[in-house]
Amino acid sequence: MKYFLLLIIPLLTASYTEAQLLKKLKDKVNQAVDKTIDKKVPDAGGNKTPEGTNQPTPGATGKPSNTKGGGLSNSTPPDVNQQMLDAEKSHGQGNYSEARYSIQQALVGIEIQLGRQILASLPDKVDSLAKDSTKNVVSSSQWGWSNLTIQTVYSQQPDKQMTISIGNNSIYSGMAYLYFTNPVYLQANDQKQDIKQTKVKGYKAIIQYDDNKGYTLMTQLGQSSLIVWECVNFATEEEVMKAASAFDIDGIKKMMGEQ
Repeated sequence: MKYFLLLIIPLLTASYTEAQLLKKLKDKVNQAVDKTIDKKVPDAGGNKTPEGTNQPTPGATGKPSNTKGGGLSNSTPPDVNQQMLDAEKSHGQGNYSEARYSIQQALVGIEIQLGRQILASLPDKVDSLAKDSTKNVVSSSQWGWSNLTIQTVYSQQPDKQMTISIGNNSIYSGMAYLYFTNPVYLQANDQKQDIKQTKVKGYKAIIQYDDNKGYTLMTQLGQSSLIVWECVNFATEEEVMKAASAFDIDGIKKMMGEQ
C-alpha cells in the first residue's frame, strides 16, 4: 500500500487531466482495492440503524405533510489525494475496513473526473438539437465501469429531445446481450419490425421503435458498457442514425479504456 501511494500521489498532484491518465489511476486504485479486500476485517459499524432511532410506521395516520425544507445540495466528488492519504493512515493502523472505504472513494473521484471529461468532449449541438448542460449526470457507485453512468440531453423546442447515456445501463444491457448474440432471431420475422440490428460508424447496434417512447438506439462499447440514444419525436429511423453519427464513438471508447 505504501509503495502504491508513493507512486500514485505525485501523478495525482501533477497538472495532467487527460482521460487516459485518469484511466491508469483507476486501474491502480482497483489493484489497491483488491489487495485491501484480501486483508479486510468485518465492519463493526455496518449499515445497521442505531438503537433508539425512530422508524416510520407503515400505514401510520396523523403524520403532518412536509411544507418546509430546501432539499439536498449536490455532493462534492471525493478528493482523490485526501482519500488516498486517509487509506494509507487507516492501513497503517490496521483498520482495513476504513482503508478499503477510502480507496473506493478515491476511485469514485477518478471516475467522476473521467465522466466529466467525456461529457465535455461531446458536441454542443447535433443538427438542430442543443446540449442542455443543466441535465448532465455523472454517477458512480463502488468501483469499475459496470457502475459508472454518464448522461446528457439534447433538445429542441417544443418537444424534440435526445438523451444519450454512456456506461452501464441496466435497463438495456439485458436486451443488448440478447439481440447481439442472436442475429438470426432478428431476421426471422419478415413483417415490419419494432427492433432490428444496424450499425453506427462501423459498430454493431440495435434500434428499437415504440409509439410511446420513440426511437432507442444502442451500441456496445465493451463487456459491460453501452452508448444509448433515446430519441423522442424524431421523424424517421434515418434521422436517428444521422444524429448518432455526430458522436465520436472511437474517442469515447478510448477515453473509457474499453478494448
